Amino acid sequence: MKFLKYVTILILLCGVTVANAQKFGHINSADLLQLMPEIKKADSTLQAYQKQLEDQNQTMITEFQTKAASFQKDEATMPDAVKEVKQQELQDLQTRIQQFQQGAQDKFSTKKEELYSPILKRAEDGIKAVAKESSYAYVFDTSAGAVVYAQESDDIMPLVKKKLGLK
Repeated sequence: MKFLKYVTILILLCGVTVANAQKFGHINSADLLQLMPEIKKADSTLQAYQKQLEDQNQTMITEFQTKAASFQKDEATMPDAVKEVKQQELQDLQTRIQQFQQGAQDKFSTKKEELYSPILKRAEDGIKAVAKESSYAYVFDTSAGAVVYAQESDDIMPLVKKKLGLK
């Protein structure tokens, strides 16, 4: 009976020791991404792409406004057949502008994904590598703000920066 009591206490102590042996870490992934030089290049590339799309959109809008103003100016003197053709042209142009705007949003999202995916993967791989090398059971991302309270944990930012070759 005494032996069973000692074994139970020993098992409980081993369980507590194993639970306490787990290491927890945290990192602010937003700060990490801002330190990565690739993010600055991706940001400027994406801004230039957005500017191109905006310029194309503005060109189409200007064309529409010019044609609409011309139509309004000459509408009173136009024969009905010409008036109908001009109205249809304006409607078609307006439809093309709307389709372009929807397509531009899709193109922008695709370009953003294309530019940022490799960077995010590199950051994630660096975090995972540091976590494995340093035997962390869990690493929390403090930039997400999802953890309201946590016991003290190690900030692994310096280790990840070193792993990724960042200053």
